[in-house]
Amino acid sequence: MPQANTIAVAMSGGVDSSTVAAMLRAEGHSVIGLTMQLWNQRRLAGRPGMPESVQGRCCSLDDVYDARRVAETIGIPYYVVNHEDRFERDVVRPFVQEYLSGRTPIPCSLCNNHLKFDQLLTVARQIGADKVATGHYARVEFEEESGRWLLKRPTDRAKDQTYFLFGLTQEQLSRTLLPLGGMTKPEVRELARGYGLALAEKPDSQEICFVPGGDYKNFLDAYLEEKGESLPDTAGELVTTTGEVIGEHSGIHKFTVGQRKGLGVATGSPLYVIQLKGDARQIVVGSQDELYSRTLRAHRVNLISLDDLRQPMRVSVKIRHKHQPAAATIEKISEDEILATFDEPQRAVTPGQAAVFYDGDIVVGGGWIT
Repeated sequence: MPQANTIAVAMSGGVDSSTVAAMLRAEGHSVIGLTMQLWNQRRLAGRPGMPESVQGRCCSLDDVYDARRVAETIGIPYYVVNHEDRFERDVVRPFVQEYLSGRTPIPCSLCNNHLKFDQLLTVARQIGADKVATGHYARVEFEEESGRWLLKRPTDRAKDQTYFLFGLTQEQLSRTLLPLGGMTKPEVRELARGYGLALAEKPDSQEICFVPGGDYKNFLDAYLEEKGESLPDTAGELVTTTGEVIGEHSGIHKFTVGQRKGLGVATGSPLYVIQLKGDARQIVVGSQDELYSRTLRAHRVNLISLDDLRQPMRVSVKIRHKHQPAAATIEKISEDEILATFDEPQRAVTPGQAAVFYDGDIVVGGGWIT
């Protein structure tokens, strides 16, 4: 039977979550390891354009083996929970539909915000755990003055994962532990060595778990073929920002905002993808200067440090994971939509990506760019 104050650790098979489990165990907590089985890594292997080997990706079978081995090493119970059906429904299918609609999705945010934490906390309750701990690089703190749980950027800025966690609710944050928020990656690896973890030197996974090599075009083909569905015809026109037709393209899902190569037209100066018009099946191209925007709109907004945005607020905004947060003013323009106006125009604001708002180290909230 789980003891009082049991902590369920989300174990991905990587060094970060493994170190978290070992740390909490060493501190005397009752710890249970949980791994979410989200995607059958062999499912599309060998199909046209897809590799035979599926090693080296997040959430692979090798990762499950590594997590189980760590649990045995530190002496904690360990369970694998299968959520493949929900992952396909809530992450993979929306990923496919977004690309086919001319948007550029970020499945890691969908997975963290709408599946992993939600389901981990549900399973944790079922097994008698009070809290869930993960290996994310971020910090959670309770602010007495506002009475709200805050999500903050970590000490190791190079590993900052707050961009992917903007959708966490107050209830989820209140039951979440992020022990690595005040540590650097080298410090975590050193701890892992100290705990005798065999995967202390294991490299970080860089790929989307279900898209090998980051080649989403081949993934779309293979996935739809496996489902018995044909790839929709999204071919159409290449047009300039003034509406002049200068060529044709073979599919809107093959392009993203900011793209320069592969446009299939030659002009006297470089052209970039400025906009994808999914309904019209048009790719709008223009100069690099036309790629910059002063504003963006974000919908399906989740606020963390505030209960509501009642007046304009000065923040910095991230529009991609690796984007340097840019100074802006945000204001509420409808019940579920925020307008951000940047001090300086930003390059390649991309529909489908997230816009995350920061007040210093504090995550104010975020939403999806429209």
